[in-house]
Amino acid sequence: MRFDVFTIFPSMIEGYLDKGIIAKGYESGRIQVNIIDIRNFTEDLHRTTDDRPYGGGAGMVMKPEPIWQAINSVERFGKSLVVLLTPCGQRFDQKKAWEFAGKDQILFICGRYEGVDERIAELCVDIEISIGDYVLSGGELGALVIMDAVGRLIPGVLGDENSAFEDSFEGNLLEYPHYTRPVVFKGISVPDVLLSGHHKEINRWRRTQSLKKTLKNRPDLLENAMLSDEDKQILYTLRKTEKTN
Repeated sequence: MRFDVFTIFPSMIEGYLDKGIIAKGYESGRIQVNIIDIRNFTEDLHRTTDDRPYGGGAGMVMKPEPIWQAINSVERFGKSLVVLLTPCGQRFDQKKAWEFAGKDQILFICGRYEGVDERIAELCVDIEISIGDYVLSGGELGALVIMDAVGRLIPGVLGDENSAFEDSFEGNLLEYPHYTRPVVFKGISVPDVLLSGHHKEINRWRRTQSLKKTLKNRPDLLENAMLSDEDKQILYTLRKTEKTN
């Protein structure tokens, strides 16, 4: 997988390449990161990348010419995807992370100010993406979030290949709670079932806790969750208990 990141702040991306999952993938060669400074494609002395919006209004808009030149300077290969980071885009989720992981190359356009000239979206962009219902100062953080979420799905990047399949949002459920040493901390003990060695009971406990956490924190996910008859019975009991409390 190769990530091409178009930004006016390359250092924001560079500072992340030696940390965490991306660093592991980067070092192993399974992930490549190409950072392109949009300012290098300006033609004026001040390396201007923004201008006032037509029609008036607050803020500045990123000019189309430097972005166009930057994108066309990069060779495209395999199954590539051009992503514009914008609050107006489709919301990024785990399903999209898996879709993106199937690509060979993802090109991120990191907007700034009031956004990018719309003609870039029309001419160059395959999909507009938002990482959440809030506004950031630029698309760099969004690009890093997606790179991390997608990078950990690339075969060989994670130490345990099963980890990605047990994460939150797989099957539209949140992940169960985790515990490690010590057995007792501040008077709170690790649940007995996790110390029992009975894997069938442990799996059932984890599934129940996953359903419980999803019901509490993200009940909206349950509408499209892949639930067995046993899961539905567990949810029925959890909801009944919730009402009585």
